[in-house]
Amino acid sequence: MTQQIAELLMYVAPQPIRQANERWLARILERLGVTRMDAEGLSLMQLWLSPQLLLTQTCGYPLMTALRGRVRVVGRPRYELPHASAGNHCSLLLSRADDSRRSLPEFLGSRGVINSEDSNSGMNLLRHRLAPLHREGQFFSTVGISTGHRESLRWLREGLADLAAIDSVTFAYLARHAEAEVAGLRVVECSALSPTLPFITTQTASDEQVERLRAVMNETLPEVAEILGLREVLPAGEGDYQVILDYQREAQEAGYRWVR
Repeated sequence: MTQQIAELLMYVAPQPIRQANERWLARILERLGVTRMDAEGLSLMQLWLSPQLLLTQTCGYPLMTALRGRVRVVGRPRYELPHASAGNHCSLLLSRADDSRRSLPEFLGSRGVINSEDSNSGMNLLRHRLAPLHREGQFFSTVGISTGHRESLRWLREGLADLAAIDSVTFAYLARHAEAEVAGLRVVECSALSPTLPFITTQTASDEQVERLRAVMNETLPEVAEILGLREVLPAGEGDYQVILDYQREAQEAGYRWVR
């Protein structure tokens, strides 16, 4: 058997979701006759660019920036969850339910939090949505970086921030399986739609290898489809993610270059 890296690290919580992804990966590897290599210690960028990569998932924003032309897109997931369907998802702009501010313009000058500066759902979609509302390139009084969507939710719950953009798939998973993490929060608005997080493989994979991998992903999906809310892995390429850079350009042309 060949040895390759296979990791699904974008949706690792709550535990039932992580377990379902692990079962899915095991079935994919079994069907392909591949032994899974240990990827412990690799950063996300090292994982995404490893020549031993068979399968992983990345965010659409790094796909179109740091990873552009350096990996192959296997497909995009068609989740059927609240605010995620037909190969698209969005960000939910959240605040605490007891916050008296009810519309985005009222949050001008509030405290923001993003999960990272290279996140489409946590930063880019938020920037795009806030661009028409900024004042001299600024919307928030302060912006913190939490390092993850679950941490951003904690910042909101504990009053460390007032507004955050959370990937709608992450929110749906937590609402189903870890309700306490989204309790006391409410949706102020939704962002524009964006393609779901792409599955990728090494840049050296052939068209035939990419098609075979996507086919095996779909063949082994049914046993975990219900818990993941995932109905199909759709064919996709970098062109499907151009809209992410369009959102970036629109925000920057409106004078809102960074979330601040």
